[in-house]
Amino acid sequence: MIATIEKTKTITLEEFLQQPETKPAQEFINGVITPKPMPQGQHSTIQSELVSAINQITKASKIAYAFPELRCTSNKRSIVPDVAVFVWDRIPRTEKGRIANRFDGLPDWSIEILSPDQSLMKVLDNLLFCSQNGTNLGWLINPEDETILVVFSDQKVKIFRDDNTLPVLDKIELNLTVNDIFNWLNI
Repeated sequence: MIATIEKTKTITLEEFLQQPETKPAQEFINGVITPKPMPQGQHSTIQSELVSAINQITKASKIAYAFPELRCTSNKRSIVPDVAVFVWDRIPRTEKGRIANRFDGLPDWSIEILSPDQSLMKVLDNLLFCSQNGTNLGWLINPEDETILVVFSDQKVKIFRDDNTLPVLDKIELNLTVNDIFNWLNI
C-alpha cells in the first residue's frame, strides 16, 4: 500500500484577503491560514466591556476608537486582534469620510484575550509582531490565571496582577486595574 501525501496549496496575502470572511475569523501568518477560536462567555464579556469602556472615554473627544475583531493587515500578515484601538487620525476613511472597511496597518493598541485551548505563544507572537511594526501597546488578558501581560513598544514585557493599574495609550484617561477587568465577569 502506498500512502499519498496531500500537498497544501499556498496562497498569497492578497489571495487570502480576497476570500470571504469566516466565523470564526481566520488569520494569515507566515503564509499559513489559522482560525481564531470562537469567543466563549468570559472572552466575549471582557471584549465587550473593554470596547465600551475605551470608546466611552475616547470617542467623543476624538482621541481613539476601539474596534472588536477588526482585521488588520501589514507586513505580509493579516491578523484579527480581539480589540484593536486606533488613534483617531490613523483610522482609515473612505472618500466620503466614513470608516473604511479595509485597515492596512496595525493598531496603536492591540488587545488579545486568551481563550481556552488557544496557543499562548501564537497570541504572544502576534503581539510581539505588532510591537515590532509600530504598535505602541499590547495586552494579553489571561482569564484563567487572572493576569494581564503587557507588551510595550520597545518589546519590554511585564505581567500585571490584582490592583496593578494597567498602562494605556497616551491621552486616554482610562484607569483600570487587573481586578477591574476580571470583576466584569461577576454578574
